[in-house]
Amino acid sequence: MAKYKFLNDPIYPNLDDWPISKMGKNRTQYVKELEEMVFQRIKQRKGDQIGKLLAQTIYKERTRVKEEPWKVDPSDDKVYWRKLQKRLAEEIDLDDQKAIEENDRILKDIIHRYAEEIIGSFRNKTFRFARKFLTVVFNRLLNTAANRNIQRIYGTNYKLHDRMRAYGEIEKLRALFPKGNIVIVPTHFSNLDSILIGYVLDSIIGLPAFAYGAGLNLYNSGLAARYMNYLGAYRVDRRKKNVVYLETLKALSSLLNQKGVNNIFFPGGTRTRSGAIEEQLKLGLLSSMIDAQRELLKKGSDHKVIVVPVVMSYHFVLEAKHLIYQYLKKTGKEKFLLPDKKDESKKIKRIVRFIWEFFSDTSEIIVSIGRPMDALGNFVDENAVSYDRFGKEVDIRDYFEKEGIITTDKQRESVYTRQLADRIVRRFHKENIVLSSHLTAFAVYNILKRKHPNLDEFALLRLPTEDINFPIDMVADVVSQLQDRLEEMAANKDIILSEKVKQQPLEVIYDGVVKVGKFHLLKPLAVNNKGNIYSRDFALLFYYHNRLSGYDLDNYVDWKGIFKRRPDIYDLS
Repeated sequence: MAKYKFLNDPIYPNLDDWPISKMGKNRTQYVKELEEMVFQRIKQRKGDQIGKLLAQTIYKERTRVKEEPWKVDPSDDKVYWRKLQKRLAEEIDLDDQKAIEENDRILKDIIHRYAEEIIGSFRNKTFRFARKFLTVVFNRLLNTAANRNIQRIYGTNYKLHDRMRAYGEIEKLRALFPKGNIVIVPTHFSNLDSILIGYVLDSIIGLPAFAYGAGLNLYNSGLAARYMNYLGAYRVDRRKKNVVYLETLKALSSLLNQKGVNNIFFPGGTRTRSGAIEEQLKLGLLSSMIDAQRELLKKGSDHKVIVVPVVMSYHFVLEAKHLIYQYLKKTGKEKFLLPDKKDESKKIKRIVRFIWEFFSDTSEIIVSIGRPMDALGNFVDENAVSYDRFGKEVDIRDYFEKEGIITTDKQRESVYTRQLADRIVRRFHKENIVLSSHLTAFAVYNILKRKHPNLDEFALLRLPTEDINFPIDMVADVVSQLQDRLEEMAANKDIILSEKVKQQPLEVIYDGVVKVGKFHLLKPLAVNNKGNIYSRDFALLFYYHNRLSGYDLDNYVDWKGIFKRRPDIYDLS
């Protein structure tokens, strides 16, 4: 294979120097430390309620095994939990001390099972192979698809770097890497996010590999499981809602930060179903960063946990149809009358078509690297010095000290966690890069909504798409007014505009229509033979519109003036 090329020189060229590589070589020790950490935390917090906790855990696990079995589950899953229930039932014949000791043994047994399941590994050889292999394959696809010619499969005109672009605080992130433990917290729109972020961090920014969470369901394929297992992924099973499992996940995040293993986790917990940027974050994993920072300070370490928000931007999303239907079904309930759709994003043909369409057009995926913060939500400079919202330098020890001693205060730290979540959400919105597809979908959907003010969201989505089109001059009028507002926001650093969005309204519209409609069979946006805009799927249009929801943009459009200028198309038919 050809020599692997970087856009930025790697910070640590030798993979043996990578924190995640060291973790892979010492996996057994990590498992032991994780088990002890979880056991002590549960004993401290639950005390004499361990028996009740175990009963709840075993009940939930037996229910999971019966109602939601997966191929990846251990072959002894059913037998294992049945035996534990029997052991717990036999405690009736034991005295109190022996019952406590047996409870501890059962608890340790469960924690060990979870720890072994969750913690992955990392092999330098596997990473090198995956890095070169995937880059070669993607570059071959890019040259073939871009030229629409299978004979161009060995062409070299196009590189994956050309379609995947990173903007933002790249140099600061590189400078910070040796000074703290980096935690990347991205928005989450697609199952492809982990792969793409990993590629950007490695190939474009030049950072060592990160540990990252991967859904256990992705391990159903033996080959995929093997490679993910050796690339630093730790497994997350969202079926498991019991306290012991969740505490093990949370403790792993804290342990990775304390050990200096940089990691990626999606603070929203799962892919955003609506297409909007996340507003509600999972506080459990965020609190693990506060926990890790406190423990580092207790040990006398000057290392900081550094949080870096990252925003992913796509013109079209592989799973968009499935995700928006899930969202509408959950929020609309009896109002949701559209047919339920199976998730076709997992089908090989669907994935291949997505990759082909992405590579065959001038589409791009943009990764916006946000301003780094400490675990308390204060911005940090390239030397990891923290500054509060007034620009004053702060010592993070002050957040954890009481009478000169670093102390644990759960109530206090829960406040810090909520503050960190709020700061990440704000940064997501400020670091968001507006694409032409986002702006065009937002403009068109709001015309539809403003023309039918008496219809709720679900009645709006049931309107017959074949009877409605949107005059191009009207869409251009709306886009122009939205551009004015977005430019004001960009000047105040409240959002980021792509270069295409800064062009003339008609150029923005045609570019957005082509790119958002490139992948979907039923086009969310298209142009008819009269030059007007139409949509064949209002649910998809709603999904892509939602990317710019939360900014109050539609209130900056003169809707009365727009409709007054076009009285001839009152019904938009």
